[in-house]
Order: sequence, then structure tokens, then C-alpha cells
Amino acid sequence: MAEMYSGVQTVGSDTDKRGAILMKRLSTLQKHRANWESHWQEIADYIIPRKADITKKRTSGDKRTELIFDGTAIHAAELMSASLHGMLTNAASPWFALRYTDNNFEEDDDAKEWLHSAEDVMYREVARSNFHEAIHELYTDLVCFGTGVMFVDTDENGILRFSTRHISECYLAEDEMGRVDTVYREFRISARAAVKQFGAENVGKRIAKVYKDDPNEEVKLLHIVMPREERDPVKLDNKNKPFASIYMDPEEKIILSESGYDEFPYCVPRYLKSSFENQGYGRSVAMSALSDVKMVNKMSEVVIRAAQLHIHPPLMVPDDGFHMPVRTVPGGLNFYRSGSRDRIEPLNIGGNNPIGQEQLEQRRQAIRAAFYVDQLIMGNSPNMTATEVIQRTEEKMRLLSPALGRMQAELLHPLINRIFALLTKRKAFDNAPEFMQSGEIDIEYVSPMAKAQRSSDVQSAMQLFGFLQPLMQIDPSVIDFLDVDGLAEHIIKVTNVPATVVRGKADVDELRQQRAAQQQEQAEMQQTMQTAEAAGNAAPALRAIEGSSPETQEGIGEILSGLGAAEQ
Repeated sequence: MAEMYSGVQTVGSDTDKRGAILMKRLSTLQKHRANWESHWQEIADYIIPRKADITKKRTSGDKRTELIFDGTAIHAAELMSASLHGMLTNAASPWFALRYTDNNFEEDDDAKEWLHSAEDVMYREVARSNFHEAIHELYTDLVCFGTGVMFVDTDENGILRFSTRHISECYLAEDEMGRVDTVYREFRISARAAVKQFGAENVGKRIAKVYKDDPNEEVKLLHIVMPREERDPVKLDNKNKPFASIYMDPEEKIILSESGYDEFPYCVPRYLKSSFENQGYGRSVAMSALSDVKMVNKMSEVVIRAAQLHIHPPLMVPDDGFHMPVRTVPGGLNFYRSGSRDRIEPLNIGGNNPIGQEQLEQRRQAIRAAFYVDQLIMGNSPNMTATEVIQRTEEKMRLLSPALGRMQAELLHPLINRIFALLTKRKAFDNAPEFMQSGEIDIEYVSPMAKAQRSSDVQSAMQLFGFLQPLMQIDPSVIDFLDVDGLAEHIIKVTNVPATVVRGKADVDELRQQRAAQQQEQAEMQQTMQTAEAAGNAAPALRAIEGSSPETQEGIGEILSGLGAAEQ
């Protein structure tokens, strides 16, 4: 984190003025987010209670499920977030690949193998980090709140570190292209940690007093990351990097430290986004299902009470026939007047519990449909063929494809670029060959969901053989329409076969030239052998001719001349 904390700036009048300006911007962002907060709080109360700290501030370990009578929405949200993790960033399979934008590099085997080695380094570093824990929390925020915020950086040892920030901490702003480029994050930290991080001379009077009274007491700080409008691109220091990193004391409105980033360190994806809402926040499937979620919880409460009345109904007791109190526990004894006909009877309330259960199940099914539960856990019949299983799986992947484009643009692309940049600064990659120094690298997504989008291309290519086969029996020249090399290259690209097991175009050309030379050499050797064999068979006849009479030799010569003339 040396990049963040270097370039500490002493508190003074200039920083006080900048601090006041930055706090004014924060006030504007808080107004923009105010309407979202109550919405998020309701979603958290009913669907993700462990994060229900937005407008309600609770202590750690407090009970948070007092409003929940039905767990359908909770389980559906967990299933959908886990499915997104498995289909977009699965830990057990590749989910991105690097490609050259220049086809000349793509055809070079050495260049492709270097790029493949860079991919291996990135996957290894991601596996060493806390990526998969943090990204799962991000998917949960996307499904529930519609907006996720992840911070990407390295620790003091150069290890990648990912942190999914709670939505209640972050205030967002977009650029002119609709991408989030500004994050104001309010967080709490102990006074002791603040003094250690920023220095006792830079923390201001308030934090210094808290540190003196109780070092473990927490203080509120503000971290701002935004584009740096005034900078000198020629200078390479932290004060002139494209993105500013500013830590502030929001109560005293003073800057504690200022640094910078070469890339935006946050990934801020939105699951869905309305075109007229430009505050930086997105909408989610949980927002669409919130009315059903609230209804099913209220209905569950009513049905539970109705069931309780059936199981433990109110009793009708004569006012003077029994000795009170009435004991309803198993084995309880109730005494009534001897000789009387008074009895304790249950009160028939006339409830219809099956109707309540039917209505409740309808609402539960609507919630499952909103979270795609039926499609994500689609059952397979034992009589299904392998082809049917593959087709159903691809349909399931394509069902979530509308969200794939936004996930790629707002999550995966900036995430992979940030990881590549951090590892490049750490010099984690092997030195690239000199002829590759000018090559530009692009990202290709190879997650299960992305492959499902391209699987139809491979199926169409393979179906072509089935269509051409009956035509080839009529006219074999139909095969001329098929470019086998182009088809092979297309399948290799779509299926993302590793470069280490596939030859480059230059290697294939060289191999074909060697094969052609060998075939030509074999043909020449075969011709030589046939000539020698023919000469060997003709030798006895020549010897017989040489030993014959001159008249016989002259007659054979005339016969051979006639055969030669006939051939001509």
C-alpha cells in the first residue's frame, strides 16, 4: 500500500480550503443517495439481514431477523449470487484469456506462449489472494442492492488484496460515459491506527485528543478516489497520477494525506441501470421481487398464527363450573363441579389453512422466478440424452446473458486490467521478446457463461458436415466450399484451447513444407526403384538379343520402331 500512503501533506490553510470543497461535494452526493438508502434498508431487512446497517445502525452480534417469517428470498438470493460466481469467475476453471489485437502476434507461437505464461501468473496470484471470498460478497451486493463496490490493491508484500465495501459506506459519481469514476468512502478506524497510518503531526486536533484519551476508540475518516483534474502528465510522482487518493477528517474538514493511482482502483458494477438515473447506483432483481418478499413474510406470519389457532385453539370454559386456572399442558388436571355437565370445549374459528398455504406457495414461486431459481437448479430427467443436457445447460447460461455485457464492461474488464497493471509494476511477468514490445493485449472472456454465448458457433460449424455429407455423395467437389484451416482456427479460438497444446500458423506452415518435401523425396525414390526394377527385368532379354543372329536383331529393331511410332 505504499502507493496510497506516500506523499503525506501537512495540514495548512490550502488543504483546509480543499477540504471544505471536497466536503461540499460529499454533501451533494449524500443528497443524491438519500432516496436509495431506505430502499436498500428494506431489501437488507428481508433478504440479506447480515448487511442491514444502512439507515439502522446496529451493534455487532445483534439479532437481525426479527422481520423475517419466510426464508425463500434469502435462499434464492444466495443461490443466484453463488451461480453468478460459478458462471463468471469460477475458481475451478479459466474465466478470462489474453489475446493480441494484432493477428501477426496471434499467429506467432512464441508470442502466444508468452501470453499464456502471463495468464498463468495472473491466475496463480489471484488464487493466492482473497479474491474469491471478496467477489462472492460483490455478487451478493449486486443481486440484492444492484450495486457492488470492490477495492483492488496490493499489500506491503505485493500480494493482491480485494475488499468488497459495504454499500452504506460509499457515495458514487459517474463520468460523461456513465461509468463510475468517483468514490467517497466513509469508514471508521481506531485512533491508534489513524495515528500510525498518517503520523501524529498530520491527524489534526480531534483525532490527537481521542488518541490521547483512548487509543482504541474509533474515529470516522473519509477516503476519496476521483479523477485528478489538475496535474502534470510529465511528472511521475503520486501528486500527478491520473486518479487522486485523498484521506480526510470529515469533522475538521482537513486533508490527512494525498497520493494517487495510475488506474481507478475500484470496480463498481451495476446489475441493471435505468437510463434516467445517473447517480451511479443500479437496480437489482431483489428490488423487483421486494413486494412479493414483503407479502410472503406477512402471509407467513398470518398462516403461522392460523396454524397455531388450529393446533392450540382458544377454549370455552363455563364461568362457574371449573376451578381456575385451566391447565392445557399434557397430563394437566382440571377440576369441575361434581354432577354438572360442564365441559371445556375448543372454540371453532372456522379458518381455512389450505387456502392460505396455496396463496403462500404462489408468492414463493414468484420470488423464485424473480431470482431464476427454477432455471439455475433445473432438474435433469434420467432419460435425458447428453445432447439434451448440454442444450438445457446452454439455455440456462443464455438466460442470464443480458447481465453478462454489463458485468464484462463494469466488473471483469476493469478488474483484469487492474490486476495486470499491479503485477506489471511488481515485475511478476517474464520479459517479453523484443518483437512483442509494441503488441497490444486484449481480454477474452472464457467463463462458462461466456462460452455458452459462443457455443452455437461451434454447433453450426459441426452441423455443416452433416449437411454436406449427402451432397458429397452426389458431387465430391462440394467439399471445395469448406475451408478446413479456417474452421480449425475458429474452433480453437471459440473453445479457448491453450496455446501450449496448439501449434502456431508459422509452425503449421513449416510442418507442411517438411511433409511436402518428404513426400516428394519418397516419390523420387519410388520412381528410381521402379526404373531400376524395370532395368533389371529387361537385362536378360537384352542379353538374349545380343546373342541372336543379325537377322533376328534386325527384326526386333523393326518391331520396336513400329511400337514407338504407334505410341507417338
